Amino acid sequence: MSTVFLRRLSRWQAETERTDIGDLYADAHRDAPGVRPLERDAFLRRFVDHDVQQTGFDMVVAGDPALVGCAYGFRADRDGRWWDTFTAVPTEIEELSAARQVFVVAALMVARHRRRAHLATRLHKELLSRNATGPAIALLQPGNTPARAAYQSWGWNKAGQLTPRDGGEAPLEAWAR
Repeated sequence: MSTVFLRRLSRWQAETERTDIGDLYADAHRDAPGVRPLERDAFLRRFVDHDVQQTGFDMVVAGDPALVGCAYGFRADRDGRWWDTFTAVPTEIEELSAARQVFVVAALMVARHRRRAHLATRLHKELLSRNATGPAIALLQPGNTPARAAYQSWGWNKAGQLTPRDGGEAPLEAWAR
């Protein structure tokens, strides 16, 4: 396998590369045991219309040179609009985020042919290297056993569940560190 290089993308670059990011999402979630991911187009709508628009958006991608992985997140002020997209915030997360910004790891994905090479760990570390000076939460799809195992190995703990207000998406597991 060739060497994989990591680089950060600006908000504009992330929107420009959305087609490749959508393809990576589809590949990374294809046949994932116990996971019911969004359709590729629904993911891209959420990514472009919602995630990329958040304050403090940051993204790290891995390429060989094709896109083989990415991790992205953003800052969420406790009084900010992002929290209003959920029906209720569990007490554990409420306490974690009280009167502070929280960095939200919204997604971390690796192409299926690049798994088991610690690429997710590299992406995770690089994304958090400049963003997680305070509390952080990661959003995982329920039933995603490989993601849950990875976050546990990195010292994260399950902090509750966030249920989207619009009802279109399944509840998300929130993990904290």
